[in-house]
Amino acid sequence: MRYTVGCHLAYEVEAETVFIFNLEIAQLTRHRDLRETFRLTPDLPVRRHVAPETGNRYVAVTVPPGRFSLDYAAEVTLDPHRADPAGIQETPVKDLPLDILPYLLPSRFVSSDRLTPFAQAEFGDSAPGFERVTRICNWIHDHIAYVRGASDEETTADETLLKRAGVCRDFAHLGAAFCRALGIPARFVSCYAYGLVPCDFHAVFEAYLDGRWWLFDATRQAHLDGLVRIGVGRDAAEIAFSTPFGEMTPTGMQIRIDRADGAPEPGERTAAAIATAEDPDAADGLG
Repeated sequence: MRYTVGCHLAYEVEAETVFIFNLEIAQLTRHRDLRETFRLTPDLPVRRHVAPETGNRYVAVTVPPGRFSLDYAAEVTLDPHRADPAGIQETPVKDLPLDILPYLLPSRFVSSDRLTPFAQAEFGDSAPGFERVTRICNWIHDHIAYVRGASDEETTADETLLKRAGVCRDFAHLGAAFCRALGIPARFVSCYAYGLVPCDFHAVFEAYLDGRWWLFDATRQAHLDGLVRIGVGRDAAEIAFSTPFGEMTPTGMQIRIDRADGAPEPGERTAAAIATAEDPDAADGLG
């Protein structure tokens, strides 16, 4: 399936500000035939970095006082890997690659250590593997209300559990926290999401099962086959779409994603109806 995506960000910069952006489509083998444009107004020199272990792409720019905007547009074909969910098992901790370790430990917003007793009591008797993570997603969807404004950028997974409300960021943090509490590596994912209304940057999570990363979306507000990844990290703090250092005021943001082909619409919006993963032998370091 081929998609067009894009975003427009605008700011009023009061004093010289350094912006670090992470909003370009990640460099992954499943993102094929990528074509894109990146424009700053005013036109300013940038520094770029691609994280070899994740494919995350970072752009840094120093902006003088005044109006400043960024426009990004891209077209990409998604090439997902599929498998029978019943055959996807958990990878024992003793067999995990050592570079997976950070995604097994608590982080700033993924307070898995505080949620271990709850996760063990609620999900400990589930069949290990894809079924257990799906049950986690189903529980979050059924017990956490999706309420805009119910949380902020400081809300942690355990706070979301107590409030029983949040947005996609909180759903992803809580899903990752439950997984880590059960010994399943999990990481936060930012993406463009086809089917999301209103269109915005979206957050989901990936669980490491059977030697691969598998996508899960407990919100069920977008199609798994329509998630175009931007970045991955231990939690949202590591992959903000914009990180400014200075004095500025956001003045506008527009996000879009549309189909660019005539193929049928993606499948139903479920927590994990279709297994979607990265090529474990790819050079993006996901295997």
